[in-house]
Amino acid sequence: MQSKKIQVLLAEDDLSLGYVIKDNLTEAGYDVKLYADGQSAIDSFDKAEVDICLLDVMMPFKDGFTVAKKIRQQSDVVPILFITAKSMEEDRIKGFLTGADDYIVKPFSMQELLLRMDVFIRRTRKLHADQVQEYQFGNLRFSYTDLRLYSPVEEHTLTQKEADLLKFLCEHANRILKREEVLLNVWGKDDYFLGRSMDVFMTKLRKYFKADPTVVLETIHGVGFRFNANLG
Repeated sequence: MQSKKIQVLLAEDDLSLGYVIKDNLTEAGYDVKLYADGQSAIDSFDKAEVDICLLDVMMPFKDGFTVAKKIRQQSDVVPILFITAKSMEEDRIKGFLTGADDYIVKPFSMQELLLRMDVFIRRTRKLHADQVQEYQFGNLRFSYTDLRLYSPVEEHTLTQKEADLLKFLCEHANRILKREEVLLNVWGKDDYFLGRSMDVFMTKLRKYFKADPTVVLETIHGVGFRFNANLG
């Protein structure tokens, strides 16, 4: 890997699993800090440079959702992957709503975890390396690089996932997009849980667009969406 190691914050209260993950990631070239409770993870993020976070859901003192919210208050860019129990659908949905980028279900293979991490690390690097990407539609201005959406009366700070979704909509404005097309391009896969999360993100974007009634994110029932906007 590169000379500067990727810094991983791993929060997992099952220390047996935690050390297995840490040892495998260390062998793969990552610098991993393992914490057995949510409060320690929050304290660590406040003090150290972190490139990616792996968070268990159920932990002492602060659960994974609380940790994710605290991290998102400080950074919209650092990727967050939740480690979830197989049957806990609501955990996955709630994880996305608190700012998670993805989830991985126990039990999982280390190869799968490494591949998922690599996707987000490369995306984050590209985000930092890219030149400023801005889109103008109606009286709204969207800066993908800065994760900001501006209107004449207010400014919204977007999460990385909101920005990824809005960028995809801008790049395919005024055409019908199938649900599976959006999921595959923004979330990387098409499944039921991600589909529910996508609908929530679409609703959030619609609220942001209220500043300009000419910008309409339309639901095409049974098919997908169409982002009706005149991009300048």
